[in-house]
Parts: sequence; structure tokens; C-alpha cells
Amino acid sequence: MATSNFSTTILVDNSKEEVFNVINDVRGWWQGEIEGNTDALNDEFSYSVPGIHFSKQKIIEFIPNEKIEWLITDSKLSFVKDQSEWTGTKIVFEISEVNNKTQVRFSHLGLVPEFECYGDCSNAWSKLIVESLFSLITTGKGVNVFG
Repeated sequence: MATSNFSTTILVDNSKEEVFNVINDVRGWWQGEIEGNTDALNDEFSYSVPGIHFSKQKIIEFIPNEKIEWLITDSKLSFVKDQSEWTGTKIVFEISEVNNKTQVRFSHLGLVPEFECYGDCSNAWSKLIVESLFSLITTGKGVNVFG
């Protein structure tokens, strides 16, 4: 039986280069505290919402205007029993051209329905990508999707 990783897609009028650059401006669309660099191969950065979520990401693939991949090297999700559910999972942004538009396919590889956090995490990712990242790409300003 194949596992079902979380994935969502957005389509924008912006160029692949613009989209690539905006994705790498992680502080512009992912609400929380971010420490470290987020825009080059082998960069490592942490994301946290104190008392709720901590994760450390390493950029393991970085193909300009095409693909960005982060490996989650450490995580602590305080709202689930297995607080390290994200550790070892990967976050992937694939950028392509579709009908004269730029498509971003976001996938969290390893975030599967069997995870306790799947419902909350997939809902949060949907809002972050479809609302905040989309807004940052199309208007230059991300939106706070968590309140």
C-alpha cells in the first residue's frame, strides 16, 4: 500500500525566478520564529512557535527556479504523542511552467495520514502555501494565517 504524502499546488502569473526567490524568503510567508539562513544549498535554519512547534531544516537540494528540498533534521511537536514525527521527513517545492503560468507543487514527504499531526499539520500547510505564500508571490506581502 502506497503512503499518501501531503501535497498542494498553487498557480501564479509570476516568473519561475520570482517564485523561487519568494519561496526562499521563508520569513515572509511562514509565521513563527526563524533563525538561520534559508536561501542556499546546505543552509540550516530552525522554525519555532514556542511551546508548540520546533523544527530544524537543512536545504539538501537547491536548483534555481526549479526545485528546493529541505530535510527536517530535528523536530518537537508538543501537541502530539510522538513529538519527533517530522524528523527525517522532507519538504519539497517544485516549480514548473504550466499554460504560461508558474506552478508551485508543495509536498511534505513523510507527512502521512498515519501521523497524529496529519490533520493539524496538513491544514496549516494548506493555509501557509495557498494563502500566505500565494499572497507573498502575487502581492509582495505574506498573510498571517494563524490569527
